[in-house]
Amino acid sequence: MRTDVVSSGSGRAVRTGRVRTGLAAAVGAAIVAAAAAVPAHAAGSGYRYWSFWEDQGTNWTYATQGPATARPADGDTVGFRFAVSRDASDATRPSAAPDFTRICAGVEPKAGTKRVAVVIDFGRPEDAPAGERPPAPAQRTACPQIREDATAAEALAAVAKPLRYDANALLCGISGYPKQGCGEQVALPEEQPTRATSGTGTTASDSDSDSESESGGPSVGLVVGGAAVLLLGTAGVVQARRRRG
Repeated sequence: MRTDVVSSGSGRAVRTGRVRTGLAAAVGAAIVAAAAAVPAHAAGSGYRYWSFWEDQGTNWTYATQGPATARPADGDTVGFRFAVSRDASDATRPSAAPDFTRICAGVEPKAGTKRVAVVIDFGRPEDAPAGERPPAPAQRTACPQIREDATAAEALAAVAKPLRYDANALLCGISGYPKQGCGEQVALPEEQPTRATSGTGTTASDSDSDSESESGGPSVGLVVGGAAVLLLGTAGVVQARRRRG
């Protein structure tokens, strides 16, 4: 290993090679610790929540951002599905296909507005929280005509109030369902499917699952990467102070 010696402002020598080695070791240890700190997904467990979907031709794709920031264009379709899922790659798509032409038939374009087809799937009775049942009908579609810069959340609010959000802006309830709970962890039955089902009734492809997994909740990689960046930034400050000292 090469060791460079530089002079600090006070005349003391600082061996930068050793400092870098120490920083690398600290970062490596932090990465291992951060990975260990992320709770492993418990076997046979999942989460009960509303997932958000966008149209991809005739199929659904798991949205890469939340409905409060996504801004669909005129002619787009957005979908919402309530279900118990292990993760994004396992999330169940809305039962109805993203068919803008059918859903928005008869809604003419209007200057200063856009038409967004909305599909809402309240899911299965077995996915409902204790003491609740999905509203009837379980699948609904609507075509709100909203401002050109409106978000998917605004399109949903135009046709399915009341909406319920938690303190972190996570969508918890649509049209009052469910009345309580928000993304809570639940036990999964042994027969719970491990692959997402498309809006056309087919099984998602491997490429779909990969992309959906990447767009799901926080991953170990994000946590570990954040820890590494934080440590590197802290170490940089320490080294700079040593040089100034």
